Amino acid sequence: MYNKEYQSVPRYTPTPVLVKQGLTAAGGLIGGIGLLIMGSLPPVGGIVLGAVAGVLGIGALCSKDPEEKKPGAIMTAAGCLAILSRLGIPVIKPLAGAFLGIGALGFLAMGVWNGFKFLQGLKSRR
Repeated sequence: MYNKEYQSVPRYTPTPVLVKQGLTAAGGLIGGIGLLIMGSLPPVGGIVLGAVAGVLGIGALCSKDPEEKKPGAIMTAAGCLAILSRLGIPVIKPLAGAFLGIGALGFLAMGVWNGFKFLQGLKSRR
């Protein structure tokens, strides 16, 4: 007889987990780069792009699919921050710009971390 606890079991990352990690990594990197671009545009371009992001986010918030509500809220908030960081209101402009930069760094960090986990999962499948 043998003990099942000591039995060697190959460990690999399941496909649905890899898909989720890969999509989260891509979304984080694209979102972070998008926020950096929105923060670096001239005032008119930042306001226009912020308005577009806000309208798309509100459209996702109005969707019946619960999977679209969180990204819709994030996109709406990013659009509002982009608009507020370009307006000339003395106290709000630097705060909105700082939050936009922090959001961009957070998205980039999330994308890199999930990309690293995705690559580890792929490596475990060899």
